[in-house]
Amino acid sequence: MGKTVLFEKHISLKAKMVEFGGWEMPLQYPAGIIEEHLLTRKRVGLFDISHMGRFIIRGSGALPFLQHVLTNNSAGLIPGKAQYTIISNERGGALDDAYLYRFFEDEYLLVVNAVNREKDLKHFQEILPSFPDVECQDQTDQLSMLSLQGPLSREILIGVLDVGGLPEPMKNSLSVGTIRGNRVLMARTGYAGESLGFELFITHEGAGEIWELLLERGAAPVGLGARDSLRLEAGLPLYGHELGLDPEGKEIPIFSCPLARFAVSFNPLKGEYIGRSALQRQFEAYKRILRYDFSDLDNLKRIIRHFTLTGRGIAREGAKVFKQDRQIGWVTSGTMVPYWKVKGRGLSNTLSDESGRRAVGLALIDSQYGENEPVSVDIRGKQTHAITVPFNLRSEAPPFSRPILHDKPPIEIHGAGEASKAAVDLAHVHTLLKKAIDNSRWRQTDCINLIPSEQTLSPLARLLSVMDPAHRYGEHKRIKALNEADVFYYQGTAFIDEVERLVESEIASFLGCSEVEARLISGQMANTTVFSALVDYLNRGDRKQEQRRIRSVMNNHIIKGGHLSAQPMGALRDFVARDPKTEKPAVVNFPVLPENPYKIDVSLVKELLEYYKPELIILGKSMVLHPEPVEEIRSFVDELSLDTFIMYDMAHVLGLVGPYFQEPFKEGADIVTGSTHKTFFGTQRGVIASNYTE
Repeated sequence: MGKTVLFEKHISLKAKMVEFGGWEMPLQYPAGIIEEHLLTRKRVGLFDISHMGRFIIRGSGALPFLQHVLTNNSAGLIPGKAQYTIISNERGGALDDAYLYRFFEDEYLLVVNAVNREKDLKHFQEILPSFPDVECQDQTDQLSMLSLQGPLSREILIGVLDVGGLPEPMKNSLSVGTIRGNRVLMARTGYAGESLGFELFITHEGAGEIWELLLERGAAPVGLGARDSLRLEAGLPLYGHELGLDPEGKEIPIFSCPLARFAVSFNPLKGEYIGRSALQRQFEAYKRILRYDFSDLDNLKRIIRHFTLTGRGIAREGAKVFKQDRQIGWVTSGTMVPYWKVKGRGLSNTLSDESGRRAVGLALIDSQYGENEPVSVDIRGKQTHAITVPFNLRSEAPPFSRPILHDKPPIEIHGAGEASKAAVDLAHVHTLLKKAIDNSRWRQTDCINLIPSEQTLSPLARLLSVMDPAHRYGEHKRIKALNEADVFYYQGTAFIDEVERLVESEIASFLGCSEVEARLISGQMANTTVFSALVDYLNRGDRKQEQRRIRSVMNNHIIKGGHLSAQPMGALRDFVARDPKTEKPAVVNFPVLPENPYKIDVSLVKELLEYYKPELIILGKSMVLHPEPVEEIRSFVDELSLDTFIMYDMAHVLGLVGPYFQEPFKEGADIVTGSTHKTFFGTQRGVIASNYTE
């Protein structure tokens, strides 16, 4: 059996060693699997995963080769990023699942399962002759691999890093650094379902020293036993269980695995790669199943579902799953996992010091049975109740990943009679009024509120906000036949018309522009309106075809202070096109200074503008330390003759407009949007301003 360079380290830690994938590996340490699982979820676990196969692929033909043998779109993988992918066969089954890393421009690192390393390498070598100038090296024996997973992983890793920085705080981001003189390739990837976690690639010579250093800093050694229970709680697939062959020896279609939708691409750039036709048929069946259309189950008979037992017992691999008296599938992975109980709600939700256990697993069941389906599992001849669930763990609220339990009592809903009684109960009303008064007094007089969007209105503005015009419909439309007059849809609105005109005039004077729209209900709606209007403008010559979206957008990334509403997951989502190469929203982020992630590196912007030619540039941040380089970007756009709109979302700095901070229109902005209730002390509304006239 193979031994990793850390073998003696495991022995000195009194690990229980077992054979796995041809390697002698630690199953558990003296603390035990349960404790190792819990330590990873609450603190940080350190895993030796050097048994995994590691191939370096380089050469001018590397990309065409990877596009042919892997299911994901390798062309969309830029340096500094990684992606989950699958090695498929012509039938649409998985030879293996893998992770592709691109730390450097001129080479790729492919990590495969230990048990499949030799098989995968032989498969690649049979195909390589058809792709000239491709080098595929097995570096498993030269490169060690560690995994540092858990809430404290970032704190520990940044504390030992001598040179370089951690990967960006986004899944699949990569970076290169140095620890104790050893070059370390760092990836925000992992197999534990943790919010925070890193996988590290180190030469064999430095692996032992770094292993010891991480343990000294507080990481706990974790073996394969807890690694399996962690991945199973997170619902991550394992080759030979959720991928490969089912208990009857039949091939499991790749799209039976929920992660296939992230791992399979049908981008035209890939061409006719191995298994594409079969995968396309599976994908079409999968889309029908999502619409509750089960007419094409021949191509996707079963799907992997998460489940949790509601009865007593542990569901093990191979156990039959039933719906009433009919078998509908098998358990592919199952065990009893520990979890930390939580206390508090919302942002106050924290892990307690009390743990529990629950039986969870993954099952390959008939496709017509979805989530929240009561089923039963045969455990030693006894039918044990279970339920299919969407997930058993969630990790989007860092630093902790939290268990999701499915045995909570239903929420009690009061009947109409009780609700009516409460509504007329004067004591109840008085209690609520007192709470409202106490809360207002506390917020306005007993504390210093540092949130600018929650500034307190003046008494005059507060009184005006409760008067009649504030609660009237005021929609109107400009009618060309009436000499551009604004015609209101409701009568009795002359005063509202007068106030709107005064507001527009004052804001136009304040911003130094000619056109203002002040009826928006928020800054986000102001941005949405601009995006919608731009799409309409871009499609003004063709009203019959499907509207094309904004071809390319440049903005500030959200983790560098950018506004949520200017992100593809925010208001921009429905208005920006997909990049045909990356298959992601066609958004490029401003480069930032290495020493200051909240300041744009203007020296690099021109090159990006020339390459991407964005139709919309969105300046502005929600975390503001500096003025935006409006004037410089305007000069670049003009010099390159780009057909580009420059928009400045001033939501957080609208009240700072002027010669002491920034005058956006003087500096070259085309459009300004903003919130009128942050540094601009108005009511909670939004505004759009420009110099455009029809």
